[in-house]
Amino acid sequence: MPAAKSAARKEANPATRGAILERLKREGEQPASALGQALGVTPMAARLHLYELEAEGLVGARSEPRGRGRPTKLWALTEGAARIFPDAHQGLAVEMIKSVEQIFGAKGLAKIIDQHGKVQRAAYGEALGGARNVADRVSRLAKARSSEGYMAEAKKDGRDWLLIENHCPICSAAKACTGLCANELKVFSDVLGPDVTVVREEHIIQGARRCTYRVQEMKE
Repeated sequence: MPAAKSAARKEANPATRGAILERLKREGEQPASALGQALGVTPMAARLHLYELEAEGLVGARSEPRGRGRPTKLWALTEGAARIFPDAHQGLAVEMIKSVEQIFGAKGLAKIIDQHGKVQRAAYGEALGGARNVADRVSRLAKARSSEGYMAEAKKDGRDWLLIENHCPICSAAKACTGLCANELKVFSDVLGPDVTVVREEHIIQGARRCTYRVQEMKE
């Protein structure tokens, strides 16, 4: 066992640590064995990182009974892990939102949100320009959102497409101003085109691990 631990420690490098955090962010809870397999290290090497991350308050584990053997330990990020990922200066954003509402009222804040939506439509419209089909549009939107820190990806789900955002870099601001999220749903619907419907199925600020938007092509 000491030899195995020594070998595992050689695999336990900072790059693996970062990859574990990102995979848990993107994929949700999973056992050390799955993490090790995905990252090309032994389960023990993955566990060494997980134990260190647990001590730092970044991950936690729960046991899940599976068959007659030992329960499987499933690892997931804690709320404290949010500090590891981009926050887009959320403290300043929240302060500014509150100040705008105090000075200009709800109508003034609504105008600013509307203007923000116009800027987004222009930027995403340019990014999606020339897209061949719905799949291309969703993929391009996911790429644009990832560049803004949302860790977004496009996935096929039956006949539909899912736009998945594994991180929200404006989460605190969105909680302070729910109009931001409502506005983004409208923006997505607009830029993805009149031939699709967009429905938000998971929402981070409502306690979900990620935000998920289902994109369905309308039947002719």
